[in-house]
Amino acid sequence: MPSSFTSEAPRQGVASADAAGNHHLSRQLTLRDLVLSQVLTVVGSSWVGLAAGLGHAQTLVWLFAFAVFYAPMAVAVYFLNREMPLEGGLYVWARRSFGDTVGFLTAWNIWAYGLASIATILFQIPSEFAFMIGPRAAWVPESHTTVFIGLAFLLAALALSAIRGLALGKWIHNVSGASMIAAFALLIFAPFWAMAHHVPIHFTPFELHLPHTDPNSLALIGQTLFAAAGLEYIAIMAGEAKSPSRDIGRSILIATPIIIVMFIFGTASVLAFHEVTGVPINYIAPIPQTLRLAFGSSTLGNLVARGVILLLQIRILGASSYLFTGVSRLPMAAGWDHLIPEWFSRLHPRYRTPTNSILVAALIIAALIVLGSAGVHAAVAFNLLNNASTEFYVLAYLAMFAIPVIGLKLLRKRIPTWAIVICAVGFVTSMAIFALNAYPFDGSSKLLTFATEILGTTLIVNLIGYAFYRSRSLRHSIKP
Repeated sequence: MPSSFTSEAPRQGVASADAAGNHHLSRQLTLRDLVLSQVLTVVGSSWVGLAAGLGHAQTLVWLFAFAVFYAPMAVAVYFLNREMPLEGGLYVWARRSFGDTVGFLTAWNIWAYGLASIATILFQIPSEFAFMIGPRAAWVPESHTTVFIGLAFLLAALALSAIRGLALGKWIHNVSGASMIAAFALLIFAPFWAMAHHVPIHFTPFELHLPHTDPNSLALIGQTLFAAAGLEYIAIMAGEAKSPSRDIGRSILIATPIIIVMFIFGTASVLAFHEVTGVPINYIAPIPQTLRLAFGSSTLGNLVARGVILLLQIRILGASSYLFTGVSRLPMAAGWDHLIPEWFSRLHPRYRTPTNSILVAALIIAALIVLGSAGVHAAVAFNLLNNASTEFYVLAYLAMFAIPVIGLKLLRKRIPTWAIVICAVGFVTSMAIFALNAYPFDGSSKLLTFATEILGTTLIVNLIGYAFYRSRSLRHSIKP
């Protein structure tokens, strides 16, 4: 990184997160690993169901989403990582541009999002496992003992994998990313299978229709706009990539067309089979549902559906591992900058991974899982945190898009004007997403109540983070 940036950095700049090299982090990630990780983190299975809910407007909405959010995200990540290819990613970019407070809160929101997302993913696994096995496994989600033992085992495996580091973790992420590509390949192939068997299916991935403007459609559009988020997450581990300044940008260029095809063609397949059958879309598991509609209840149909559910389960576990890696690296980088106790930055003597940060993340996730099962009121709190987690992530994106627009002047001079304009578009889009996410798109909740709960939870979590940061700063300021 140019030394001129360091001179304008906030306090403790000399010991900031570019100290990754001084801590001898193991550089494991190649271009192939980065590309598969981009697919893993960006492409989720439920998004094609939500977008299919927009009907034949799905293609236009996807193209709009790629133009006003994905493209600004890709541009911001490309240029910011090029200038600051540092462990901690967006946290470091925000801190160097806006100071310690904004940097800490950016990391706090990504950290809170990651922890809530991992807990939610793990919490859903027993139900999805039962769905894959069939009726004889219906008892599994209802058995708290079985669920807790299974989730404890998975969480311990995630923690041990994180301690072992990306030498192992990257293979988990690669297999999971490849599994997601395979599942979508089957989903996209399904309409051609149906047409070959003379099913009157209407597969139209290139139709351009305007969406409806009713509240539910607007909420679905808001969900779709943010569906392709996640390109910046790999930059958290930039200090563990073999050539971060070059390969992270290249991974974006290679992964982008793959991601676009998966989203648009996958959604068109979901929509086609639900139109021809008249079956309502299952927003939670649209891909297994669509493949069952495509291949029927025959032996082949059941085999394909269960195989895809298995692939999606592999992807879910890989995504959990990927998120876990990120949430363990953020406290490490913040500890290097003395924003939190350096205890979080202590590394394993052999694997060079932040063992204390990993332990804290595992304990918080375990507490969240217990919270989700500890009675009605606790379950409500868990769901509120889960529903608000997207807002945490959007706040981090607002910080990222603001960096090229109003961040360090020296940095802005190094970014092309056209890229700054595109990032400004991304900032406006993120503001709209933040507002739309406070709308209950399923129509089952009252608007004012839902919005108050989501925005209130977001505010409370950020106030807790700010209070922690200020208490840490005050203790530093009164030391002799």
